[in-house]
Amino acid sequence: MATNIARLPSKPARPSIEIDGKQDTVLEAALLSYALSDPIDGMANAELRFGNWGGKDKPGFQYFDRKTLEFGKEIAVKLRDSVLFQGRITAISGHFPEGGSPEISILAEDRLQDLRMVRRTRTFTQSSLAEIAQKIARDHGLQVEATSNGPTYAVIAQVNQSDLAFLYDFARRDDAQMWFEGGKLQLKTKHEHKQAELAWAGTLRAFDVTADLAGQRTKIAASGWDVDKKEAVKSEAEKAAIGSELGNDQAAADILSERFGDRADQVAHGIPANEREARSLAEASYRNMARNFITGHGVCETDPLIRSGAKLKLSGLGPLFDGQYRIRSVTHLFDAAAGSRSEFACDRPGLGRA
Repeated sequence: MATNIARLPSKPARPSIEIDGKQDTVLEAALLSYALSDPIDGMANAELRFGNWGGKDKPGFQYFDRKTLEFGKEIAVKLRDSVLFQGRITAISGHFPEGGSPEISILAEDRLQDLRMVRRTRTFTQSSLAEIAQKIARDHGLQVEATSNGPTYAVIAQVNQSDLAFLYDFARRDDAQMWFEGGKLQLKTKHEHKQAELAWAGTLRAFDVTADLAGQRTKIAASGWDVDKKEAVKSEAEKAAIGSELGNDQAAADILSERFGDRADQVAHGIPANEREARSLAEASYRNMARNFITGHGVCETDPLIRSGAKLKLSGLGPLFDGQYRIRSVTHLFDAAAGSRSEFACDRPGLGRA
């Protein structure tokens, strides 16, 4: 008769912690839990909780002196020499449970916090996304690695937005991804990290996935006005815009057309000033829509390769859902009860063939 046996993690699970670039083994031993979040459309952030009571060399509260855990200090969480999170401490909390020992927790955000804290109204003329990112990064003393090859825009306005929100909105319009890594602001049309692989039921512990046609369209159009030529401009995007990501999968547009008929839509926001802007906007809008056809949420063993924007190959799910996904968000978790694991969300523009 089969029995259920608890499966132990197959990889080292306890992280190392660095404060201002130096490993702190005492702090590592005091770690009770962490939640390290990395969304594709926001900055990485972390919450770590530690035991805060001792009695031998330093009796009483351990970390309320602010020598180790202090505002602005850089904290890094690593697993097998790979960085799970790196940022600066922005909040300190105390916890005093009934019948338990006192605890301390900190919140931290990555360097994109600099961009979040500044709100502006200004315009950029004759600039591409990469050029605007360079200008904003210089304002904050940051370097940029940009490979976005979108169009040059005649005029782009930042209206009472933080630098972070403005860049994220603009990057989405050009179908580019933005994150902070290696001391630099990264702005690229394709994530260049190694592909992760998970298999159910093994390293992929649990997974829920849905293919949903409700938000899909067979065609998306973007239209505007070319001031120089004094004429309307319009561009349409169809399945070909996402073709490089489909492989042998069946596109949502084909299923939608076959089962419900053609469904076209129009970009409601954004007024392209020329034909290239219209084409870029239509194609980026179509790709963002198409990737939401299949969405999944899973729990897996913690792996530094599981990070937002990276490719993820899943297996053991059957012909419809086996294949390559894009990770949209990940939260690395650790606590005494469940150990180390990661929760993630992913998407995919096509359905495997039955």
